[in-house]
Amino acid sequence: MTFAQLLRPGLIGWASVCLVAGLALRAAGQGGLADVAWVGATLPVLAALLVEIVRALFAGEIGLDLIAAMSMSAALAVGEPLAAAVVAVMYAGGQGLEAFAERRAKSEMTALLSRVPRQALRRRDHRLEEVPLDAIVPGDLLVIRRGDVVPVDGRVAAGIAVLDLSALTGESLPQRLALGDAVMSGASNAGDPFDLEATYPAAESTFAGIVRLVRQAQAARAPMTRMADRAALGFLAVTLVLAGGAWAASGDPIRAVAVLVVATPCPLILAVPVALVAGLSQAAAQGILIKGGRALEALAAVRGLVVDKTGTLTDGRPGLLETRVADGMGADELLRLAASLDQASHHSVAGALVAAARARGLTLTPPEAVVEVPGEGLTGRVAGRAVAVGGRHFVTTHCGLTEPPQALGGPGQLTVAVALDGIWAGELILADQLRDGIAALIAGLRAAGISRLVLATGDRADVAAAVVAGLGFDAVHAGLTPERKIAVVAAERALGPVMMVGDGVNDAPALAAADLGVAMGARGAAASAEAADVVLLVDRLDPILPALQIARRARAIAWQSVSLGIGLSVAGMLAAALGALTPVQGALLQEVIDVAAILNALRALGPGRGMARRR
Repeated sequence: MTFAQLLRPGLIGWASVCLVAGLALRAAGQGGLADVAWVGATLPVLAALLVEIVRALFAGEIGLDLIAAMSMSAALAVGEPLAAAVVAVMYAGGQGLEAFAERRAKSEMTALLSRVPRQALRRRDHRLEEVPLDAIVPGDLLVIRRGDVVPVDGRVAAGIAVLDLSALTGESLPQRLALGDAVMSGASNAGDPFDLEATYPAAESTFAGIVRLVRQAQAARAPMTRMADRAALGFLAVTLVLAGGAWAASGDPIRAVAVLVVATPCPLILAVPVALVAGLSQAAAQGILIKGGRALEALAAVRGLVVDKTGTLTDGRPGLLETRVADGMGADELLRLAASLDQASHHSVAGALVAAARARGLTLTPPEAVVEVPGEGLTGRVAGRAVAVGGRHFVTTHCGLTEPPQALGGPGQLTVAVALDGIWAGELILADQLRDGIAALIAGLRAAGISRLVLATGDRADVAAAVVAGLGFDAVHAGLTPERKIAVVAAERALGPVMMVGDGVNDAPALAAADLGVAMGARGAAASAEAADVVLLVDRLDPILPALQIARRARAIAWQSVSLGIGLSVAGMLAAALGALTPVQGALLQEVIDVAAILNALRALGPGRGMARRR
């Protein structure tokens, strides 16, 4: 916090009291004392401002604060203490308004930081103990009480977890997790207490990574803000030329003072960062973490999209696509028996079948006498029936069957064979499927100005082509190594600003190489989240569209605020140069312009007309 920020509340109060006291003294006929009160209102604000200017000069920065300091000094020098006091009050008030605007705009982002837990309740040696987060190691058993924020990533070890993810991902409905399900740190326990087995230390957990990203976002400085600082030099030059010209042409220094006091710094030094931070806040409220103004501006400028396939365009996990059954066997019954046996396996395909059965509301039976051949299949008994689940060769060999002649499944699809009581029962077809709503998302991105869509994946060409068939991609690149993904991104950048979306460790180099990297952070690797400029805190791709709309709207509002404020300021300066405004009138006009510019910038906190809403 700077010196001026520490003094700001007292300066506003002091300057306001002195200004009002001076007006009362002038009304009582005490003109001399009134001037003293107004000088007293000005000097502390001017002194604090000069300290800030010197600090900025040592940092190599020159801004429009110089105009405010010059206007107060010039007004005092030419015997216009009332104008100087008005400028002092308005400037101090404008700084206070800026602080309020930024606090309002950052509220969604700082809400994440305020939720960081400091301790956790750990089970050890048949007792409970409060321990600092740094003391938690993988394997520790933690008790998550109702209302607690989950301190580390882990798995449900006992009980049922009902978690509120709204502050973390924007999801409005609680998520219900059963024994063994993964739990993301940062979620709140909205149900009964449950036990959590830690899988990562606190420093490596999801929420810790998100908090680091939030702090990076708050510390980042937007290119637009730097552009505003450079524009400030030009505006300062115009102000000095107009003030000097008015004085030279009229011979009246009062006109020069009027020009100086009407020259407003707020549209450039306040409205731009307020609009951009408001955009960051609006995005954070929808589960989109944008790492600062630089990333927001880059997002607003992108025209091309390069997207990974597995875990990004698709779910990244096998899902049940089709069931083929033998005569006399029902599809649900085949799935129920296969999934019941697969409960004993940790294989991802077994987990997919169990999840598919539960999604259909099927009741699973505990298996018995299970024997698993890693990578091939399982055998066992379910409700008294002998069940074999696995690859075609495994099932037919184990049961002494002749393999059916027709092999099912297309590119990227996996076939799981099932036999019951030594008889061929059918096959389950699984595939990594497109996420819901991808076609609508692509149409929305096209409508929002994304002119080129490219798929970049390490998967086989036939699988990639099958996944994006009919979606209207401009190019499909398959079989890519991380190095070749970078080459694809570089080639697309030559055509215009490009955004890369990925979720795995192998995507991190390409994310860093793009103009804007977007990581699927809810389930993705920490490396991709760290390399990315934008992190989606939900395990969906559709927030990209509102993120793009938010960024473009925030940038447009920032420029509107600058244009509005500078345009009105120049008009007021010309009027002051022609003698149409006194210094006091110019100071009052300056504050009206400042407030209008900041209030316009705060419109970026709203969703905007026609903006896509999260479901």
